[in-house]
Amino acid sequence: MASPTPPRASPDALLALAEREGRGKLRVFLGAAPGVGKTFAMLQAARAATEGGEEVVVGIVETHGRRETEALVRRLEVLPRAQIPYRGRLVPEFDVDAALARRPRLLLVDEYAHSNVPSSRHPKRWQDVRELLDAGIDVWTTLNVQHLESLNDVVQKISGVRVRETVPDSALEEADDIVLVDLPPDELLKRLADGKIYVEDTAARAVQNFFKPSNLTALRELALRRVAARVDSDLVERMQGGAIEGPWAAGERILVCVGADAAAARLVRHAKRLADLMDASWFAVAVERPGSDLDPAARARRDAALRLAESLGAETRALVATDRVGEILRVARFENVTQIVVGRARPKLFARLFRPSLPEELVRSADGIAVHVVTSERGEDARRGWRDRLPDPGPLRGYLEATVGVALAVGVGHGLTQVVALPNISMLFLTAVLVPAVRSGVWPAIYASALSFLTYNFFFIDPLYTFTIARPHELLALAIFLLIAVVTSAVAGRAREQARAAIKRVRATRRLYEFTRKLSSLPAADAVAEAAAAEIQAIVGRSAVLLREQAGELGVAAAWPPEDRLDTASMMAARWAFEHKEAAGADTGTLPNVPWLFLPLVAGRGPIGVVGIEDAPDGVHLDAERRSLLDSLVEQTAVALDRATLAGEIEATRMAAETERIRNILLASISHDFRTPLASVLGAATSLTELGDRLAPAERADLLVSIREEAEHLDGMVRNLLAMTRLEAGALEIRMDWTDLGEILERVAAAARRRGATQAITVTTTPDLPLAFADPILLDQALGNIVGNAVRYAGPSARIALSASADDRNLSLAVDDDGPGIDPALLPHVFEKFIRASAERGDGGEGSGLGLAIAKGIAEAHGGSVHVESPVTNGRGTRFTLVLPRRRIAP
Repeated sequence: MASPTPPRASPDALLALAEREGRGKLRVFLGAAPGVGKTFAMLQAARAATEGGEEVVVGIVETHGRRETEALVRRLEVLPRAQIPYRGRLVPEFDVDAALARRPRLLLVDEYAHSNVPSSRHPKRWQDVRELLDAGIDVWTTLNVQHLESLNDVVQKISGVRVRETVPDSALEEADDIVLVDLPPDELLKRLADGKIYVEDTAARAVQNFFKPSNLTALRELALRRVAARVDSDLVERMQGGAIEGPWAAGERILVCVGADAAAARLVRHAKRLADLMDASWFAVAVERPGSDLDPAARARRDAALRLAESLGAETRALVATDRVGEILRVARFENVTQIVVGRARPKLFARLFRPSLPEELVRSADGIAVHVVTSERGEDARRGWRDRLPDPGPLRGYLEATVGVALAVGVGHGLTQVVALPNISMLFLTAVLVPAVRSGVWPAIYASALSFLTYNFFFIDPLYTFTIARPHELLALAIFLLIAVVTSAVAGRAREQARAAIKRVRATRRLYEFTRKLSSLPAADAVAEAAAAEIQAIVGRSAVLLREQAGELGVAAAWPPEDRLDTASMMAARWAFEHKEAAGADTGTLPNVPWLFLPLVAGRGPIGVVGIEDAPDGVHLDAERRSLLDSLVEQTAVALDRATLAGEIEATRMAAETERIRNILLASISHDFRTPLASVLGAATSLTELGDRLAPAERADLLVSIREEAEHLDGMVRNLLAMTRLEAGALEIRMDWTDLGEILERVAAAARRRGATQAITVTTTPDLPLAFADPILLDQALGNIVGNAVRYAGPSARIALSASADDRNLSLAVDDDGPGIDPALLPHVFEKFIRASAERGDGGEGSGLGLAIAKGIAEAHGGSVHVESPVTNGRGTRFTLVLPRRRIAP
């Protein structure tokens, strides 16, 4: 019976609706041939929308000189066309940027299949339309059916003309509405003769080639069929999204129930013929009970029938459900099926008494759905119908338990009758029936019922120790006991089977959850592939391999147990599954002799890999339950791999963007920082060149000093840039030597004074300061950068103190100033690249922002560190401390 639970909306349908939110609506005016009036119909509808208060703008409309069309266009706002140069002339094309800037509520874009000029942003106009839709603009467009990519070969066969401009079928499937614009062939030919489609010479050639009555009739049928198919799919999608149960007999949809008997293939062919007669879409469904154990021959017949249905154009599904009738009707109502095709074996009396047949249950429960019952032919294995419905015989242990339980009931009954007179002890035997029913299934419980019936009669009904029943009412009581025992055992056994099935489903769900959670925690695609292969092998119980495309070739990315290659036939099957996005190999219709089953990993962007499961050595394929679980595992693997791949691409994009940002900052910094000293050098050199001897000697000396100082400034910036490059590349050369830190401090202070520092700079060292094992040139550069930073930002009248000290483990070089200090918001970032204080707090923005970053890099290259404190005293001042590890000179 059908499930009483209320219908639920399809998640796929809801996701499709959610994806359309915020996106523009697309309406396509579809015609069978040029001249049927698509553009005219679109403009008339646009005029009506304008009169209704809607904002309508013409992006591009081709009037082809038709006065009626031009009159409708003149009443609407028209965007100017972009003039695109091509082969020495300007070609007017649709201006996407102007449309995005204007952003109307509704935009008219004629000729959906038009090819743009090569230098345009998109090669095809339908791609322009897609960009507009993504921007939230509603678009109306026109299209002839012969421009659809899937019909290109059909149209060429019909008309003998190859249509060069095509659009993918997905571009039409994106349409929210399709308006069919149709004209009878005779009327269309009359319009052609009247010159309303082409000029006279072109019209004559068109009649001889494309515009033949037979061609137009065939194209008209193609257009009608395409629109009808779209309307049917829209109806099903809206029903599934709104949780509306069918059937709505707006169009015929057929479902065929596939079993495991010999008549399955004949039943599929019957459904195919019925679908062809009704021009209907159809489905093939196989429903298997949880825990059922079909023999290999029966499973092969069922799988072959499903493959046959798929090859004939059906959508196939292998389902697992306790209530077969309810599951079939659930699928039928969900897919808006109007007719069900089911087979029926030749009736057997015992089978009908044991349980009603599947066709009878469907006829009784399928309200509003027609049921076609196809009887079996002679020679087909019709007896399997009732045998397949019988419960599992259960283990031998169950029969032993039933015997022991009945014996215990007899013993306990004898003991109780010796103590107290009981009118009826049959409940003891019911207990003996329930125990094997719960533990071992239906058949052991029925055996216990029969055995209890006999022992109860033999030991407790007069005359004792015989099977004779003396009184009629005792016979009735015994018969009722047997009936209750059998029913109780059957119910208990069925409950046990359902509980086992529920536990099995819960375990499968738990495995799938754990599988998904594990994959979702892995950041890299390689790690996802390794984990997926190992988990699939553990869950399915067969060797698993995962292949991904690398450098245009499909190769093994992960396998468990570890395997680094497949044979040639297996690789061919894997490649076929990848390219066609369909299963291949064992248990499929493609390369079935390959010992692997390959399933494609398909993400939103297309196939991203293949999962392979090794076939069992005895040729037994996966049952429906494990195959369904495998399909779910493959889907989750595809999602996880796609997510990891996208994460990698996003990280690469982020790094590229960060690199570009740093490059732009560097270029801007260099151009700014080099401009001032270069201007000074050029100005001084120009003055020396042009004025020459007319300058006083002191003035010439000042200009030469200015040139030298600015050149030294440029040299320092270039050295900083080179040092930063070497640091980031890990190629900084360090020439370690024993160095006097006092001398380094004196050199740095002298260089700062020589470069024009106005601050009071002092140097202090301890008397017993040891030598440092370091690169003196790099230390000069690091301390020079820190001191230069203090000179720029501490203020012209500040005091700068350089000091060096030592303890048992470290050597410390400190640079203190009593300036205004560092902004607290900037303090954590002072050692980052391109970080500079605001211009009003320093020297007008000079400096590349690399000095402190280089100082930090040099300190770390020596195994030391550098840190900053600000403020130092009374809310003012800054202290930079460069720490180096102390090394002792070997005696």
